[in-house]
Amino acid sequence: MTTSPEPRSGCPVQNSTSRATATWQSLLEHDSRHDPYPLYARLRDSGPVQQLDDGAFLVTGYDEILQVVHDPRISSDLLAGRPETAEAGPALTSAFVMKDPPIHGRLRGQTMRHFGPPHRAGYVDSLRGDIARTARSLVDAFPASGTIDLVEAFAYPLPVLMICDVLGVPHEDEPRFHAWSASIIAPPEATAPEEAAMLEEEASTATSELGAYLTHLAEIHRGTPQGDLLSGLVNDDSDESLSTSEIISTAIMLLIGGHETTVNMIANGALTLLRHPGELEQLRRDPSSMPRVFEELLRLEPPAQVTPKYVALENVPVGDVTITKGSPVWIAWAAANRDPRHFTDPDRFDPLRADRDHLGFGAGIHACFGAPLARLETQIALTELFTRLDDVQLVDDPPPYRRNPLLRGPSRLDVTFSRILGPQAER
Repeated sequence: MTTSPEPRSGCPVQNSTSRATATWQSLLEHDSRHDPYPLYARLRDSGPVQQLDDGAFLVTGYDEILQVVHDPRISSDLLAGRPETAEAGPALTSAFVMKDPPIHGRLRGQTMRHFGPPHRAGYVDSLRGDIARTARSLVDAFPASGTIDLVEAFAYPLPVLMICDVLGVPHEDEPRFHAWSASIIAPPEATAPEEAAMLEEEASTATSELGAYLTHLAEIHRGTPQGDLLSGLVNDDSDESLSTSEIISTAIMLLIGGHETTVNMIANGALTLLRHPGELEQLRRDPSSMPRVFEELLRLEPPAQVTPKYVALENVPVGDVTITKGSPVWIAWAAANRDPRHFTDPDRFDPLRADRDHLGFGAGIHACFGAPLARLETQIALTELFTRLDDVQLVDDPPPYRRNPLLRGPSRLDVTFSRILGPQAER
């Protein structure tokens, strides 16, 4: 049985592993958040699959990631292979994003019945008008000119208001679940064991409180469906309907995933366009090019940089490395999106590139459930923003970044502008 990668340069395996670990630790530091890509390149160039000192395997190559996420021997269930325990309460770890087939297929399939094809094929597209009106009203609320933080004033409220509508959460409760969400995703920000323990405890408390809130909300919707996703799940009487615990776990995942990633997607997209004035001007002249521009923005600056949720159920050969049974597996989507073996000139922002099959929304059975909504929200948001604000300039470059190394985006994005133009339909 192979227990570690074979050396590639005649150096002892431990040295290679330690170098990879040192680079990985540097990448996790907050000082690297503004530009982690040279570190991803160093890891990728040393080998698309490497073992770290703690025994985990880090996968950075495009082809290797596709192999791993499509291999049923690599599990997304953190409890896979462990003795069965009594069903826990609602939690992210109980949602379908962290389950394997056949449980995954039932949970995701039943949720999709109330969100997309085949049962609600036109649902996401029907939200286009609401998204556009919300984006327009947010820009209308900007000052006539001056400086504004695009994260606080635009990138955050837009997806939050939309996921509230999709799930059936009252807008006035947003401050409550914003605090819960921030606590739930905070543990990766820890820089010391004591802080990690504290953040884990706070995340557990927040999950319980959010679960209780959503359970109460679900009961309000039971028997009185209102067209939202939570109503659909709670009133589903099909043979494969979800239990209450499964519904709440799914709702927690969708509520957090439905805004946290999209906030960063909008902010990263705005930042990248402002750094490339030529491409931004082209977009302003031809807003119909936004779908193509968006895919390149997501390839270059994906909000979900790394997924740390996989475990090997058996020994799995990937290239010249064997991922050993029981080992954790980290998937570095951001590294794969700049893999020069797959993308030409991968560090260049090129909306016209032919090779656009990025992994910004993941891949395999766990590809992003909300991708159609996130794609539509971001395209409408960036189009509205840059066809309405005149003479937009960055205040700080790089801007300050959030501490989270796995979900990357600016904590604020200050810009100046000279005036606000009327909506495109009025011009």
